[in-house]
Amino acid sequence: MTPHSSHQVPYAPAAHSTPYAPHKSYPSFASYVRARQPVLLRTARSLTANPCDAEDLLQTALTKTYVAWDRIEDHRALDGYVRRALLNTRTSQWRKRKVDEFACDELPEPETVAEADPAEHQALHDAMWRAIMKLPARQRAMVVLRYYEDLSEVQTAEVLGVSVGTVKSAVSRALGKLREDPELRPAKG
Repeated sequence: MTPHSSHQVPYAPAAHSTPYAPHKSYPSFASYVRARQPVLLRTARSLTANPCDAEDLLQTALTKTYVAWDRIEDHRALDGYVRRALLNTRTSQWRKRKVDEFACDELPEPETVAEADPAEHQALHDAMWRAIMKLPARQRAMVVLRYYEDLSEVQTAEVLGVSVGTVKSAVSRALGKLREDPELRPAKG
């Protein structure tokens, strides 16, 4: 026996009615994870500060999905279920620790760049993620869903269980904070 074997679901023959998920759900769950893991990991990554936390977050969300597998009526809506599990889990984590907010005195002036080299593009990408990670948890989740998951305001509101107006105002405030972030100001030459 392996150290974790006591936590494995025992084999339940199909003829018996047990509290465990029937064996037939394992292949469909495994297929779902194989097919959707890259997309779901991107979502988890957008909600966390580092790749290891994202993997842990996704693992937790998939565990919750596995436990509820037989209760999920529409398997075409699994991404929404897992996305909700990711957000709920991450929100619980955010509530358990203090999140600092940073205020800025000046608004950055946008500058157009003719052709940015790849290093500058990556630096801007990294600065944007650092700025997003400074947002309060609720605003961060809304920005991620709207602009990285490309959900509509209505879809974002449904996923988070809030009104469309709440999404609009929170995203507007979040974008204002991003515009104020000193790391996102163009370098003056």
